[in-house]
Amino acid sequence: MDSQNSKKIDYNNVEWESKLSAVSVDQEALNRLVMNYLLIEGYKHAAEKFSEESGIEPELDLDLIVDRMATRVAIQNGDVQLAIEKANDLNPLILDENPRLYFHLQQQKLIELIRASKIEEALQFAQDELAPRGEENPEFLAELEQVMALLIFEDIHNCPVSDLLDPSQRQKTASELNAAILSSQCQEKDPKLPNILKLLKWMEEQLSEHANFPKMNLQNASLY
Repeated sequence: MDSQNSKKIDYNNVEWESKLSAVSVDQEALNRLVMNYLLIEGYKHAAEKFSEESGIEPELDLDLIVDRMATRVAIQNGDVQLAIEKANDLNPLILDENPRLYFHLQQQKLIELIRASKIEEALQFAQDELAPRGEENPEFLAELEQVMALLIFEDIHNCPVSDLLDPSQRQKTASELNAAILSSQCQEKDPKLPNILKLLKWMEEQLSEHANFPKMNLQNASLY
């Protein structure tokens, strides 16, 4: 291992930044990646502002984002039923043709009932709406059991499944519905930028076998 490390080329921050600066970047292509991310994730006002600054025209009607974003905001606020109603207003087939998504929305509704300490209502809802679907699908049943485990613990915010109460769980459910709405509108459902960033990290790992260099911190776009 030591002999391999001795053969690696070493770059400090200044040297590596110099090399990065020498790389030719297609600014328009980069701007389109950013616009693609803003449109798919539903950031209407940011997309409008970015369009003004970059000159990149959005590839879809920005007004369509408003209704799609309303479902995301509803879930992030814990109002899953409102999100379901708005999704049905956009296209009733979205949930009819996607039983997994509908189950996850109902599951999120159960999580919100437990979060609000509406235990009896949560138990009844799980029995009436989720248990029958769990019996039909073992994967659904396993997910339901994990949510129901929240009821076992006195302090649901400090238990092995407390991550279900994190904002990231709402975000996960909202993103799944967002992707389904985009698919129903014949739009891309996944932004390109995150995959490119994953590719960047993979390339860094491959290059690390041959050189020591500052890595990219994707949280703040700095080198470390």
